[in-house]
Amino acid sequence: MAGERMKLEVSEREGRGSADSRRLRRGGLVPGVLYGRGKTPHAFCVPERELRRALSGDSGLHAILDVVLAGQKTAHPAVLKDYQQDVPSGRLAHIDLHEVRLDQPIQAEVSVELVGESAGVKEGGVLSQVQREIRVEALPLEIPDHLELDVSGMAIGDTLRLVDLPVQDGVSFLDDPEETVLATVTAPTVIVEPEVEEEELEEGELPEGEVPEGEEAPEGEAPAGEGEAPAEAGGKEQPEE
Repeated sequence: MAGERMKLEVSEREGRGSADSRRLRRGGLVPGVLYGRGKTPHAFCVPERELRRALSGDSGLHAILDVVLAGQKTAHPAVLKDYQQDVPSGRLAHIDLHEVRLDQPIQAEVSVELVGESAGVKEGGVLSQVQREIRVEALPLEIPDHLELDVSGMAIGDTLRLVDLPVQDGVSFLDDPEETVLATVTAPTVIVEPEVEEEELEEGELPEGEVPEGEEAPEGEAPAGEGEAPAEAGGKEQPEE
C-alpha cells in the first residue's frame, strides 16, 4: 500500500560513539540519525520493538514515518534511507531517516514481483528474474511498496524489459526502459553424452585378433577369445604318466 504513514516516537541521544551505541543496543534501543531539509541532524534512539512495528506494515521499508521527538508535538515526515544489521543476531544496529516534504517528489528503489505462470515454463523453459529492483521517482505518499510484472504471456525465448512494466500515475521510472531487462524465459539445458567413436575398418579387414571363417590361426597364435589354460599352481607342468 503506497502512502502508508506510521507514527514513530523517538528520544534524543546525548552520547556518541561506538561504546554508547553498544550500550543502547544492550538496552533494546536502536541508535539513529534524522537529517534532511537543511536542518541540523538529530541523533536519537528508539525501542527496536517500536521500530519493527513501524516498518512491518503493508508499505514495509517504504512507509512514511511521522517521527516525533521526545517533548515535541510536531511530526517530521521521514523515510528510511539506510540501516545496518548485526550479522550474528540479525537485529537492527543503526538507522538513518531522511526528512522529506510530502509535496515534493523523492527517489526510491522499489522491488519488482513476477506474477502469473509463464507459457514457456509450461513447455519446459526456465524463467529467470534479471532485475529485482528499479529506481523510481514520485511523491513520498505515492511511492509503491512493489510493482507487479505479469509473465503469463512469455514463451521460450521471450524477454521483458522495463518498458513492458505497467505505468502507474505519478510514478516515473529512472532506469533505461529499453536496456533494463527484468525477466527472460530460456530453453532448458540439454546435456548430450559424447558418442564413442568406433575404429573404422577398410573393406574386407577384420578386427584385430579375429580369423576368417574356415581358416586356422597361425602357429603360435590363438584365435580371439581363446587362450591357453592357466598353468597349475607353482607354474610347473606336470609330467605325463
